[in-house]
Amino acid sequence: MRGNMKNKVKIRGMLRTYLQSSLYLGILLAGVNLAVYIFDYRAGLLLSCFVLLYFAITLYLFWNSKSVVMTELVSFATEYGQIQRQLLRELELPYALLDDRERIIWTNEAFEQITHKPKGYSKALTTLFPEIMVDKLLGDMDEGETQLSYEGSEYSVKLKKISLKEMAKHSDIISPDGYDGYLTALYLFDETALRIALRENDNQSLTVGMIYLDNYEEALESVEEVRRSLLIALIDRKVNKYIAAQDGICKKLEKDKYFIILRKESVIQLQNSRFDLLDEVKTVNIGNEMAVTISIGIGLDGLTYAQNYEFARTSVDLALGRGGDQAVVKTPEGISYYGGKSQQVEKNTRVKARVKAHALREIISAKDSVIVMGHRLADVDSFGAAVGIWRIAKSLDRKAHIVINQATTSVQPLVDMFKDNDNYDTDMIVNSAQALELATANAVLVVVDVNKPSITECPELLKLCKSIVVLDHHRQGSETIENATLSYVEAYASSTCEMVSEILQYINDGVKVRGDEADCMYSGIMIDTNNFTSKTGVRTFEAAAFLRRCGADVTRVRKLFRDNAEEYKAKADAVSQAEIYRNDYAISICRSEGIQSPTVVGAQAANELLNIKGIKASFILTEYQGTVYVSARSIDEINVQVVMERMGGGGHQTIAGCQMEGITPQEGIARIKACLDEMMEEGEIA
Repeated sequence: MRGNMKNKVKIRGMLRTYLQSSLYLGILLAGVNLAVYIFDYRAGLLLSCFVLLYFAITLYLFWNSKSVVMTELVSFATEYGQIQRQLLRELELPYALLDDRERIIWTNEAFEQITHKPKGYSKALTTLFPEIMVDKLLGDMDEGETQLSYEGSEYSVKLKKISLKEMAKHSDIISPDGYDGYLTALYLFDETALRIALRENDNQSLTVGMIYLDNYEEALESVEEVRRSLLIALIDRKVNKYIAAQDGICKKLEKDKYFIILRKESVIQLQNSRFDLLDEVKTVNIGNEMAVTISIGIGLDGLTYAQNYEFARTSVDLALGRGGDQAVVKTPEGISYYGGKSQQVEKNTRVKARVKAHALREIISAKDSVIVMGHRLADVDSFGAAVGIWRIAKSLDRKAHIVINQATTSVQPLVDMFKDNDNYDTDMIVNSAQALELATANAVLVVVDVNKPSITECPELLKLCKSIVVLDHHRQGSETIENATLSYVEAYASSTCEMVSEILQYINDGVKVRGDEADCMYSGIMIDTNNFTSKTGVRTFEAAAFLRRCGADVTRVRKLFRDNAEEYKAKADAVSQAEIYRNDYAISICRSEGIQSPTVVGAQAANELLNIKGIKASFILTEYQGTVYVSARSIDEINVQVVMERMGGGGHQTIAGCQMEGITPQEGIARIKACLDEMMEEGEIA
């Protein structure tokens, strides 16, 4: 049977030509024999005998050697296949074959050594590498690639489909019609050494940083003049010693500014220690009543050193805008915040307010109209500040409009004072659609009580108006209004109404604020300071005194903000059902049924929970119009701003909040608890 098979095999190609070459030479010899007959008959006859003998021997050898050649060819092919299989088995590159169900059907020795599995292991690939999902990686593609970390080594994984259609065409048991079967080849390339080298190189890359002293002048004023140089020297020594310990370079640029260069590896160490330099500098005390605080800005992973420097400048500006006493690290991927636990000290001087007032006057005077906008669901501070800007515009003989889409319960009494009032224009208060029509090329947009474009009353106005002014007292976050013509963000201010009240005193001689307008701004200060008990400073009371002189009536304001029965019950219910988490945090849900502005009631309930002994922070969740609003409050022990920033919000150290969509209040509580647990593990909060 085997001999018959060999005889039936047809040889082709170069081997066939080689075996038949003797026959071709015989034919050539026969032609020569004919030519010899022409010259000599006897010589031709002799040569004919030789030709016949040649053909006889050649044909005999050809037919007898064919079977020997085929036997050798079959033997060689068999041994060659075995050699190939052995080479694949001993290949140093880990290699495996998977079927179309992602089950392992063949592995080589290198793969078995890595996975510690015996030959013949035939379970699913996910039992070895759960993160490698072949279907998701390949999809409709024939090749795919991913990264894998396994037992301390790092691999580049490559996958390739091997079609079995050709096999099906020559198979006696599989029909090729509609057959799309395939195998998957998996290769593991060990890149551990390469990645370690890349990380080492990356860790040695240089980063740029800036260190600013937040309260340099104030701290010097709080110490005797003869000891001021000692205080400066101690601070310099503390900063230089700290940076030198990280193998960095520190150069003093100005009396309160330092320029630093560090390796990326050192910055990572500082991040792990949460920039303990922030706390070390506060320990410098030679009798100064005020502790010195610093702001640190670092640029990381920029394409060039110049870009790292720009990142550092942006970071330190952001740290100062958020109140100082914190470190900000900016990379192309995002921004990280550290510290920020100290309350920013109020500046005694009003020079900045006067400068900003003059700049605002110049901007408004150069425009035809003014559009004032706050945040969504405007609160009393937002509306009061908007009214103050409206008065400034009117004093400069400019048309002005305030954008409000929906007035909350707390704001509605103030809005009603201006509607149907002969002393005010009928278009003083407009909605977003009307504001977009009024946004001409020569209009200035003033944004108050917010610096995040996504939560403004009408974000489209930011794109239409070329001239934008931002006035806010919230700490800046990663999302800010860019390209503002004038930005006045003071985190130490109690409210935006306080800032606008100061600007009013410098904007123009003889600006007359009406009683209703003074009531609005006074209300904003009163609400944001919780009746002057939170974040109040000397300038807060000075602003309140100015508004009182302008006609603000405390009794009238108090009557405006009395709760109705349903709101009071909802607030009391939220307080009574509060859960005390980890003995320090009060968490509760405020119902929204039958209440016009449940978010305001929730904020009030959060303030009430702080009156309970031992409570460091309170969190009230309110579901309203498909969104869960979180009001976070504290007195001074917990920085609720950093907690809310983790959850996508922001605010102040003691007053913050966030919004969560697509979840229930109960799920929101679980997220808050998880966030608090995570931050306590990291040491971000005590």
